[in-house]
Amino acid sequence: MTATPVRVLSVIPPMTQLNTPYPSTAYLTGFLRSRGIDAVQEDLALALVLDLFTPDGLDALRADARRVTKPGPVIAHFLQHFDAYRATIAPVIRFLQGGDSTLAHRINARTLLPEGPRFDALEHYVDDGSGDPLGWAFGVLGGSDRARHLATLYLNDLADVIREAVDPRFEFVRYAERLATSQPSFEPMAEALAAPPNLLDRTLARLTREALARHQPTLLLLSVPFPGALYAALRIAAAVKAHDATITVALGGGFVNTELRQLREPRLFDHVDVITLDGGERPLLALIEHLQGQRSRERLVRAMVREDGAVRQIHWPEPDIPFDEVGTPTWDGLPLAKYLSLLDMLNPMHRLWSDGRWNKLTVAHGCYWKKCSFCDVSLDYISRYEAANASVLVDRIETIVAETGQTGFHFVDEAAPPKALKALADELQRRGTGISWWGNIRFEKTFTPALCRQLADSGCIAVTGGLEVASDRLLALMAKGVTVEQVARVTKGFADAGVLVHAYLMYGFPTQTLQDTVDALELVRQLFAEGCIHSGFFHRFACTVHSPVGQDPAHYGVTLKPLPDSPFAMNDVGFHDPTGVDHDLLGPGLKKAIYNFMHGIGLDEDVRAWFEQWPGKVPRPTVHRQRIARALQQR
Repeated sequence: MTATPVRVLSVIPPMTQLNTPYPSTAYLTGFLRSRGIDAVQEDLALALVLDLFTPDGLDALRADARRVTKPGPVIAHFLQHFDAYRATIAPVIRFLQGGDSTLAHRINARTLLPEGPRFDALEHYVDDGSGDPLGWAFGVLGGSDRARHLATLYLNDLADVIREAVDPRFEFVRYAERLATSQPSFEPMAEALAAPPNLLDRTLARLTREALARHQPTLLLLSVPFPGALYAALRIAAAVKAHDATITVALGGGFVNTELRQLREPRLFDHVDVITLDGGERPLLALIEHLQGQRSRERLVRAMVREDGAVRQIHWPEPDIPFDEVGTPTWDGLPLAKYLSLLDMLNPMHRLWSDGRWNKLTVAHGCYWKKCSFCDVSLDYISRYEAANASVLVDRIETIVAETGQTGFHFVDEAAPPKALKALADELQRRGTGISWWGNIRFEKTFTPALCRQLADSGCIAVTGGLEVASDRLLALMAKGVTVEQVARVTKGFADAGVLVHAYLMYGFPTQTLQDTVDALELVRQLFAEGCIHSGFFHRFACTVHSPVGQDPAHYGVTLKPLPDSPFAMNDVGFHDPTGVDHDLLGPGLKKAIYNFMHGIGLDEDVRAWFEQWPGKVPRPTVHRQRIARALQQR
């Protein structure tokens, strides 16, 4: 029996990243091609932005802006300076794509671009006496970076116009996120999808039809990594079905894997035909064989479909594809020269997320530690740990460099294992393969100063890792496996080797007191002051149903709030903490402090000054002001 031919189109829906492709379609396309399957890919997130930010796109945006009955200063400025925006948008986009570098001189003169409300932020920087508010960041010769920062502010002004004139949910990253994040009811999403299409929706539908005409797929894969990509993904699905109802539409990705595991909402299947869970390789092979007439529906793997008006889960048992057999990601078909290198944050570490075209690769599948109590350790993307040997990894790296011409890599592991990174460094150095790379690690003692230097010599430019709450009591409770002093020594080892260090920070963990928070911020201040870390970000702890806290709350001293009946998304779960601390009042101070620390401001101040919103007395830190310095002396 001859198999029915299948052509697969994998799509990145808005919004993910603008500086580099989100890697899921590259992984899937590379894997499918390694199995002889006709597979192509499209980044409709980038395509949408590039279509909007053109003279014609701004004409359409102006038409919507003129219909706003009570325009605020953002729209008023846009309309007043529209001719300047229209004249500069194409050159600015070309500049941010790496072309026409000489435009930086005109941008830096501050006379070319219309400067909307986003430029007001420049007035808050401390003038070094030169009259130049950005002199401290870029100096005399940092003209290109300065211009990219100004051009990014210019685009952010336009994004604000889109929010006020077209869609208040618009973001450059994670568009319409609130419609899907732990949303028990599908109704808000259904209402949004049933609403008359706006400028963004119409543009996305047209771009979808153009992609279908180019590729003629029989199977379309929508990868939804975040809740903020679901709305656009379903808009794409609707456009596909309107164009050709015979095309099978499959939905998968990180959001699906975490929030839709208990899906009972059949209306989602008005838009898609099948949903797959966890690692996509095996479920996709099974689905393709089914579409080819070589496998029954009953033998789909980790799939959800609609039958008789209800959601049915099908879990035919088959082993996953081993990590060292998933093939090499490919970016073939994606417009690598058209991605935008943006410069939002004036911090050398923080900029890596939005600046530069990084090849995203995974050293290992899952997490080798898989004990942290805030993490979804029960799910496949954490619990199934598999590594490939260093030779296979460097083979993949060299193949990707040959294809893309880019030698920058972002290893997107949950936590890259020290042993695997050392083996990778050994192999890179043995072959003389020159790359620049960064990735996420655990700050464990295996990263000795000598290993840090070797990793730097192999091309490591930055590492990120979770310090979470800088409290040994809470680190032990969350089974993090590190101490604050250990983190200080490890991060200092990387910093001394010339590697930038970013710390993921957390507040609001179960039983965390006001004193814990003040002490933790004091230790973070010391880590910055001692040059251990270069950037950080505070996340509010969220309890998920898949984490140890969510599955055994009593062990962590909390009780869970009852979950609503949730036929749609389910992940976050509220909890009662007997400490009674209002962490919402502490969050703004923590985020303001970390922003200033990243810019070298406030490192000598009493950390209590950051908690202006706290209604009562803020206790003084109980940790010694030289604790980190003393820990470093013990290395």
